[in-house]
Amino acid sequence: MIIVNDLKPGTTFESEGEIYTTLDVDRNKTAMRQMVIKVKVKNLRSGVIKDLVFTGGDKVEQAHIDKKEMQYLYDDGTMCYFMDNETYEQIEIPMENLKWELNFIKPNSNVNISMYNNEVLGVILPDKVDLMITECEPAVKGNTATAATKNAVLETGWAIRVPLFIEEEMVSITTADGKYAGRAKE
Repeated sequence: MIIVNDLKPGTTFESEGEIYTTLDVDRNKTAMRQMVIKVKVKNLRSGVIKDLVFTGGDKVEQAHIDKKEMQYLYDDGTMCYFMDNETYEQIEIPMENLKWELNFIKPNSNVNISMYNNEVLGVILPDKVDLMITECEPAVKGNTATAATKNAVLETGWAIRVPLFIEEEMVSITTADGKYAGRAKE
């Protein structure tokens, strides 16, 4: 059990049958009143971000999230298939649970899968991924007083804005916001 006074960002816990990860904690203590702790959390099953309010001294159950490296094999239009690199067992995750993550995962790449008591929660993306640009607009001369950009499409189908000097090449993408982060390191 964890006392909610001790919650900090990154802590995972179970409350009312749901699994949450703590994003932010706000403690409010006024005179003549017990401490109120407002916790901004993300539901690890549904992805919904919301605020939970606790009273100082309340307890929640700690949730131990396991991470397992697996290989993304393919999708069939409704399910995504992943293979355990050690046992070669396959698991499937509905595509609607991975809408954002699929923009940054390509077949045969290794990803970390988060699990809680053998229940698959989702895919943990790295901070940045390297992907190939498959389509890129030609650079247009002029109007370069500011940081000029052009449209590009990645091998996963995700559309981004890149600087004019980028052509069809490997680039690094930030997975938090899906934006161009620089040329890929060789």
